[in-house]
Amino acid sequence: MRKTAAWLVRQALEQIGVRYTFGIPGVHNIELYDELKESDSILPLLVTHEGGAAFMADAVSRVSDTVGVLVVVPAAGLTHAMSGIGEAFLDGIPMLVISGGVRNDMEQGFQLHDVDQQALMRPLTKATYKIESYDEVVSTVYRAYLKAIEGEPGPVYIELPANLQLLTGEVGNVPDFQFSCPRPALDPSAIAKAVNILSEASRPGIFIGWGARHVSEDIRRIAEHLGAPVATTLQGLAAFPADHPLHTGMGFGPAAVPAAQNAFRDCDAMLAVGTRFAEICTGSYGAVPPKALVHVDINPGALGRNYPAAVAIHADSRDVVPALADALLEASDARDASTLENSIAADKAAWLEEWLRHDSADRVNPGRFFSALRSRLDHDAIVVADDGNHTFMTAELMPIYQGGDYLSPTDFNCMGYCVPGTIGAKLTQPGRQVVGIVGDGAFLMTGLETVTAANHQLGIAWFVFNDGELSQIAQAQELPYQRKTCTTVGALDYRAFAAATGCEFVSIDNNAVVEAGIEQALGLMAENRPVIVDVRIDYSKKTQFTVGAVKTNLDRFDTRNKLRIVGRALWRKVRKKR
Repeated sequence: MRKTAAWLVRQALEQIGVRYTFGIPGVHNIELYDELKESDSILPLLVTHEGGAAFMADAVSRVSDTVGVLVVVPAAGLTHAMSGIGEAFLDGIPMLVISGGVRNDMEQGFQLHDVDQQALMRPLTKATYKIESYDEVVSTVYRAYLKAIEGEPGPVYIELPANLQLLTGEVGNVPDFQFSCPRPALDPSAIAKAVNILSEASRPGIFIGWGARHVSEDIRRIAEHLGAPVATTLQGLAAFPADHPLHTGMGFGPAAVPAAQNAFRDCDAMLAVGTRFAEICTGSYGAVPPKALVHVDINPGALGRNYPAAVAIHADSRDVVPALADALLEASDARDASTLENSIAADKAAWLEEWLRHDSADRVNPGRFFSALRSRLDHDAIVVADDGNHTFMTAELMPIYQGGDYLSPTDFNCMGYCVPGTIGAKLTQPGRQVVGIVGDGAFLMTGLETVTAANHQLGIAWFVFNDGELSQIAQAQELPYQRKTCTTVGALDYRAFAAATGCEFVSIDNNAVVEAGIEQALGLMAENRPVIVDVRIDYSKKTQFTVGAVKTNLDRFDTRNKLRIVGRALWRKVRKKR
């Protein structure tokens, strides 16, 4: 039969279960968009910027069993999307990136969008493919999808020349998709060694990341049997329910909240699952695990990369953690953790009370805001944060319960994720509440995607933490430099912006209206109306993450540089007072 490559791509995407594509049509992918219009199972969504498209696709993959797909024009469309592709790459999120390409049936050079896209995508993807003939189309899409989801997931790029989309060519029958994604085999001896280390430890601890999100119940079994505290990475906040009495919070070192610091202070053995001990989750590498470390990860390159492991297990957590739980429960008796649980509960209560007592003057106290939001959200609500100071406030003050999801940019650490991320999440989980926590600087980057939400009548509430600064960087400047540079953002009339983009508007100016403002926003959201909430947040109290990470970095300097930095800060502080 004679078919276009655009028709073949649509057929292949339908076979692998794609539900949404995100992007902007142009002359190099217009035929593919025309084909997607004919699909009964795929909805192509127009975005305002390809960067937003990539964040939407990322969120689709994070909260559903389907893969997020980009369909963008080559060159500018692809480079616009690179931030979101890079985020998925470093965070381990599967994604298919499909762009048009210049014609391969012409001798002329300097075609429109004529750049080496394979070279552009190679550092940001697990693999890149360039389709050269009709017979390659379907098999390439299938191969790219399997590559995206196998091992540690990530984005994969496909380039499709424009002429193959437009013109028909001879192809055989379209093959059905055969799903096969083998996982690493378990090593029984490694399980036995891990059991010995963990069961013989006096103060074992558990540290889990995004890679442990599917084995929360088995982590619970292990924690309760060992009487071990459980800390998570930032990306893994939803991997263990925050209302469990052994949950301590994000991280376990100097940049962690007191509940985690105290619970892990004398930790003599650790089970780490689905974490790479990266910079953020360790508070700039200030959190150091004990030598008796059992490290489980699907990425063999993560094992022992930052900290040596006594037992390194290259496996999928869905295989190894249930097996480890069964073996531990059989090998030893359960321990009484009541004293530890009471200590964790007391530390958490004291931490929240410290925030609530903080004088926020005429602005909104973060402790009060997050307490009010948590009490009004459903148990399984999806919380999407952006990158900034609010990220760590959310991590420290917003508990994520069993069944809920937490999404945020982590290792690529890209501002602008939240608004499009909530859209991707809501599209795939329409029956669940979806809220965004976003700083004013990050909102300015992708806030126009609220138009996309309004066009599709998506009930989402974005709580914009409005303080007029890029506060995470401003705070990082304030201590060592005693001055701020380029961290004051331009003023935005959020009420007018909401009206212009088809959204509802709510203002939370001070503590007195926090509860009423949240109620109003969630009520509008329940009516499938997107809501922009202007929260006049108080950032005067620093998060423990900021305090701990700054101290860890300062301690890392030698004496000479430490004196230079501290001396400069003191001198500038004295000069400011004169």
